[in-house]
Amino acid sequence: MTRSRTGRDAWQEQRASFGTVATGYAAHRPTYPADAVAFLLGGRRRVLDLGAGTGLLTGVLLAAGHEVVAVDPAGPMLAELRARYPQVVTHVGEAEAVPLPDGSVDAVVAGQAAHWFDPEPAAAEVRRVLRPGGVVGLVWNTRDDQVPWVAALEAVLAGVARAHTADRAVVDAFARALDARVGHHRSGTVQRVTPEQVVAGIATRSYAATMDDAGRGAFLGAVRALLDTHPDTCGKDVVDLPYRTDAYRLTPR
Repeated sequence: MTRSRTGRDAWQEQRASFGTVATGYAAHRPTYPADAVAFLLGGRRRVLDLGAGTGLLTGVLLAAGHEVVAVDPAGPMLAELRARYPQVVTHVGEAEAVPLPDGSVDAVVAGQAAHWFDPEPAAAEVRRVLRPGGVVGLVWNTRDDQVPWVAALEAVLAGVARAHTADRAVVDAFARALDARVGHHRSGTVQRVTPEQVVAGIATRSYAATMDDAGRGAFLGAVRALLDTHPDTCGKDVVDLPYRTDAYRLTPR
């Protein structure tokens, strides 16, 4: 996963952008299905939610009975998490320098975050904080472009959005670095949202958050125009926005 200097600079800018959209992120991003967490973790564990953001995965982990420690580089994101889950211990920190002791967790999970990690140093930190027999869970929600209006939305986003086909490359990079076996489980979730909430959700994406005001306005205007004119969404107060959920369980050898 080498990047050019220019490409890496853009990656770092997008990686650091989420604190500016924390409230919208918490309100408009989808959560994760319980079956994905069950696949990743099984029985109760002490879990590090790495790149925890506003706690969308944290909430599902807690509901499943796990003890959670949350780490994220963006303080505003963690503030949203603490407002929802005050019982969770949080730390500002990065995947490449995890602020936890050696052998302190049974599992490390990352929801919608591992593509922002530098695999080699992050994997070394993950192995350091894991107890013997620990597991790593990486999970992503991806809009389901088998639905016609979602496919049309993806066409609007195609010029700026990061391709989710890269996620398997991220998993493979971590599997190599951890010398891990990989298991995969696919399920899904559906958001029932207004068209304006679809736009607001897109606005929390890193590629939108790092645009200048004029560029962001024009970009989000194109998304609104699609929703206003597509036969599956025009005139509707509420639409179903489906996601595929891909969960990867890595078991280091």
